Amino acid sequence: MKNSKKEKSFVSKLTIHQKSAIRGYMFLLPWIIGFIVFTAFPFFYSIYLSMSRVTITPTGIVTQWNGFNNYWDIFTKDVDFLPALTDSIVFVGLSTPLIIVASLLIALMLNKQFKGRTVFRAIYFLPVIIMSGPVLSELLANKAVNIIQPTKFAIYEFFRSLPLNLGAPILYLFDKIIIILWFSGVQILIFLAGIQKIDKALYEAAQIDGASSWVIFWKITLPQIRPLILVNAIYTIVDLATFPTNAINVEISSKMFQTGRVYSYSAAMSWIYSLIILAILGLAFLILRERKN
Repeated sequence: MKNSKKEKSFVSKLTIHQKSAIRGYMFLLPWIIGFIVFTAFPFFYSIYLSMSRVTITPTGIVTQWNGFNNYWDIFTKDVDFLPALTDSIVFVGLSTPLIIVASLLIALMLNKQFKGRTVFRAIYFLPVIIMSGPVLSELLANKAVNIIQPTKFAIYEFFRSLPLNLGAPILYLFDKIIIILWFSGVQILIFLAGIQKIDKALYEAAQIDGASSWVIFWKITLPQIRPLILVNAIYTIVDLATFPTNAINVEISSKMFQTGRVYSYSAAMSWIYSLIILAILGLAFLILRERKN
């Protein structure tokens, strides 16, 4: 009886704000537990594994502290890691701006009034629904990206004859056009939502003043959706970096059960790749962040 009275007196002393806070934390508690168990613990455990020598025995997993030896071996002895890492960084670095530009142009077109607009919106977003890891891997294995063969056209030969620094981005666009469209679904949707939020009165005032469509795009549309460019860039970089058939991801998966270095070697490779992707994300933020005058 005394304990129940103490609990009631304690509850009665709490303010409305404190009671609301307690209820809020109670609702957050399942997420907090899930974050600690399924995110925080694997996060720090992977760091420990990357600095350990892991072996699987009949009694379980045995770890032995190994320091930075795994990282040293990756850069000094592994002949496959650096080429795969370079290929993945080039894939992310070149594909991201192309996807952003392509999704913005498609969003501008889909914002126009024409018959069948809803159907075209569904078609461009359809790859997001069906583009799971196994499905996309099967499509790539069957050379679905080669539906369009740009090498047969004269314009491809023209850009190939240009200096490497001028023609390489265009040739990369021709070679990866299908993949770029596959990865543009979410970005198109985000850009389309942002364009539709722009006040139409701005466009009407600009047209009355005699502004052309080109000027309207650069002076009204692009500044209004500039924050979304950063959002889409971050989403695209993460999406491409975690692509299942990415060269470095394939390399990490293949070394996961390497004899004598189970989990540890691949964990070190994953952390090197993660730090590089974080650096790319930081660079994208510095370039695309909103600057105040």
